[in-house]
Amino acid sequence: MFKNYLKTAWRNIRKNKAFSFINIVGLAIGIAASLLLFIIVEYELGYDSFQKDYNHIYRVVTQNKYADGITYNDGTAAPALAALRTSFPQIKFSGIVSTFGSQVTVDNNKKFVEQTGIFFCEQQFFNVFQYKWLDGNAASLSEPNTVVLSKSTAEKYFGNAQHAVGKTIRLDNDITLKVSGIIANPPANSDFPLSVLISYETFKSNPQYGYNDAWGSISSNVQVYALFPSHVNGSTINKQLATFSKEHYTQGISKTINFLEPLKDLHYDTRFSNFNSHVTSKSTLWTLSLIGIFILLMACINFINLSTAQAVNRSKEVGIRKVVGSSRSQLFYQLMGETGMIVFIALLIGILMAYIALPYTKHVASIPEPLSLFTVPSVLILAAIAIAVTFLAGTYPSLIMSRFNPLTVLKNKKANVSAKGISLRRSLVVIQFAISQVLIIATIIAVSQMNFVQHADLGFNKDAVLMLSQSTDSTALARLNAFKQKLLTLNGVQSVSLTNDAPSSDNNWSTGFAFDHGANKDFQIHLKFGDADYIKTFGLQLIAGRTYSESDTARELVVNETLLKMLHISNPKDILGKDIQLSGKWLPVVGVVKDFKDHSLRSEIKPIVLTTDKTNYGETAIKLHSSNIGATKAAIEKTWNEFYPDYTYSADFLDETIAHFYDEEEHLSVLYKIFAGLAIFISCLGLYGLISFMTIQKTKEVGIRKVLGASVSSIIYMFSKEFTFLTIISFFIAAPVAWYAMSNWLNNFVYRVPLSISFFIVAAIASIVIAWITVGYKAIKAAIANPVKSLRTE
Repeated sequence: MFKNYLKTAWRNIRKNKAFSFINIVGLAIGIAASLLLFIIVEYELGYDSFQKDYNHIYRVVTQNKYADGITYNDGTAAPALAALRTSFPQIKFSGIVSTFGSQVTVDNNKKFVEQTGIFFCEQQFFNVFQYKWLDGNAASLSEPNTVVLSKSTAEKYFGNAQHAVGKTIRLDNDITLKVSGIIANPPANSDFPLSVLISYETFKSNPQYGYNDAWGSISSNVQVYALFPSHVNGSTINKQLATFSKEHYTQGISKTINFLEPLKDLHYDTRFSNFNSHVTSKSTLWTLSLIGIFILLMACINFINLSTAQAVNRSKEVGIRKVVGSSRSQLFYQLMGETGMIVFIALLIGILMAYIALPYTKHVASIPEPLSLFTVPSVLILAAIAIAVTFLAGTYPSLIMSRFNPLTVLKNKKANVSAKGISLRRSLVVIQFAISQVLIIATIIAVSQMNFVQHADLGFNKDAVLMLSQSTDSTALARLNAFKQKLLTLNGVQSVSLTNDAPSSDNNWSTGFAFDHGANKDFQIHLKFGDADYIKTFGLQLIAGRTYSESDTARELVVNETLLKMLHISNPKDILGKDIQLSGKWLPVVGVVKDFKDHSLRSEIKPIVLTTDKTNYGETAIKLHSSNIGATKAAIEKTWNEFYPDYTYSADFLDETIAHFYDEEEHLSVLYKIFAGLAIFISCLGLYGLISFMTIQKTKEVGIRKVLGASVSSIIYMFSKEFTFLTIISFFIAAPVAWYAMSNWLNNFVYRVPLSISFFIVAAIASIVIAWITVGYKAIKAAIANPVKSLRTE
């Protein structure tokens, strides 16, 4: 019996080649697209889940509540680690400190700049987190000036990880470290890219890396992690941490509280960052999952529509089978078998499509490693897709056809399509186009926002500005002025500024302050340090006063408009000559600059103070002429090597750095484009199949109409009016859904495009035009056909 089902199924697939092709292609695309999306989502949801105690590990983070709002910090004050151990002896705590852009020198000639992956780490870190040791053990990290390397890092430095232990490396041309162990490479989907682990004692004994034992100094680089016993409740500890915070932090202009962030939320909590600088919001992952489900659903809708439409042509076959003894259940299983075969073929083609497309996922998602189609989760996903699609796409058409009355279908040769069946197909077409239009609207809005982001006026010049990273040790700082003067002599260099930070960055260096010899204000100011050419190099606009004079230390200040607003000063000239207290010193304000975007467009502009401080100059900003940039860059690198032969050259253009602020939104925008295109294509396949069926069914009607004088345009209108009407209905369903979803998405940006009705009108027009184009070809072909031939055929 089963063999007969397969033979019959294959015969019907071959007999109806056009409809089978449309079904298989639609299903294959839907399966491939949804599979790729589910693999991406599964990968993102798997971050750090390899840890044995994944559900019991927490990060201790900090919240500061000011009069003007709440800020969050990934880290704690350095002395918090010891105090936490004293206050919560039942919990395992460990400290880890990140450092960025450090130079590692191996064998006195090989130099590596490690932007991420270098940490100062306690041996207790390995009581909280589990990593495989290939050589050595955690106890070696109790000694100062010792370092543990990951396997890949040891191979990069020494060629062979087995020979690395006992050798030395030099950090930032300053500290010599002895390799005491090797750990296995952490998985790529981990927020702890451990490459170089230096003993925590080394951090404490070298203040240039930021160790500060004051409770008021909270750094996102200084982080504490905790492993809870299974019986300890996180909410209980959070309540106790509130009391702990009151006891240790000075509750002045802000209320400072430590609280727990579960490891399972580390990769998704947008209030905080992580060591990978890659935070993916859960809402983004749910959006991708829904798109995958909708694409698959649209492919199933195509199958249902075409199968129920074909039911009329197969009514005689079903009638004969019933007359010769086939039961309703046998017919149902035979038709489900056909569906299963089509789904199986589509599944194989879909897997092939996904396999071909898989290497390109890194261009549209933040995936740092090649993904595999055939992991256990992906195989389970494939099985679930096959079963779900077979059930969704096959059940209703099989039930419809197995219910045909044999007497009726044999007498009339064809079963009449019930009004209920027609209504279902119309409803499914509406659902299909509603999904397509939601994706079209989302794509238009996302692309518009990203265009706005790319071309927004940031209040400074970000184009052709090269940011050159440098060390802040005494040797490097001593050569800075001479290095700057040599750069200014190079052709193609307009201006140079020594600074700690670009106008727009991830930096949140803030401090409390007092104004005009009064009491401390109830909000903080954010600091940026740069020499006297900072304003000129970045094209900031002075609206009052002048820039500060050149100095190695802070002597004069320039402030932004936002600070004036928060101080309730309406005229910028009124603040000139007034004093602001920083680090116990009263310094005069000599200038005011127009507001500039100091972070991404998701954030409001902060109150900012610009001043000088040579000890913090870790970057050189070089404004270039737009012509012959390549040659100028080469000359800059040559100059660097003359002044800093012991330091590695590392430079990035500012506009590229700023673009990275929006990586997640950019990836989502690209995904919207791709899957909106796929949704439109699948919808068009379905429409093409239905219009093809309609033209066959109405061949005689069209012939009679033409004989009676109907014009080509009236026949085209007859075919297209229903689909136009259905497309308009789908728009009124899609519009509120898209408005709600995209208004929530735009709420992530303080500065954004307005949610204009024009986005929705464009989407509606595009959908109608696409439907007309799809339907038009077959409609025109039917309209211009010879009526005599069509009547003879009937």
